[in-house]
Amino acid sequence: MPKPVPDRLEELPYADLLRPHTGPLRSDARYDTVHFDGGEYTDLSAAGATFLECAFTGVALSGVKLRQARFNEAWVQAGRWVACDLADSEWQDALFAGGVLAGVTAHGSALRRVVFRGCKLEAVNLRAAVLRDVVFEDCLLRDVDFGDARLTDVAFPGSTLEEVRLRGATLSKVDLRGAAALGLPDGHQGLRGALISSTQLLELAPQFAQALGITVKDG
Repeated sequence: MPKPVPDRLEELPYADLLRPHTGPLRSDARYDTVHFDGGEYTDLSAAGATFLECAFTGVALSGVKLRQARFNEAWVQAGRWVACDLADSEWQDALFAGGVLAGVTAHGSALRRVVFRGCKLEAVNLRAAVLRDVVFEDCLLRDVDFGDARLTDVAFPGSTLEEVRLRGATLSKVDLRGAAALGLPDGHQGLRGALISSTQLLELAPQFAQALGITVKDG
């Protein structure tokens, strides 16, 4: 699973190296140990940009294109990213905490050793994405699409899943036992390879029965 990530900016191993960002975001730019603090970026392109050991605090992105961007050891706190294009982006050893991802397109993206903590993900497209060693901790996932994605060593402790789609996904060691709620409109589709509790199995039983053509009737 992902290595522990500090909750406070000053605890980051590269905190003393961070320098404030000024100016717009640019496509194909390289940002190394940069602190993006409280800025608002709207309808611009930073496609192909690289963010290495960067911190984002209270940053709002709206309609920003970050297709094929790379985030390595990025730390995002209280961000609000709306209608952004993160398709084919790469995330490694990153934290996204206490923020919102809404209407985000991230299909084909690759996430490795990433933690989402206390976040709200709504209408997020992660189709055909690859997730390895990813944790969604105390998050709300609403209308999130993992269709045709590959999930390995992914966990959802304390998270609420509403309208989360897994149809066509490939799961390996995906732990759903700690989830507060499982709202899976596709039912059993895509659950092969997942670990669930006996209580969750009972909750999903009507969907399994329907898929198998079983009628359950008492009396």
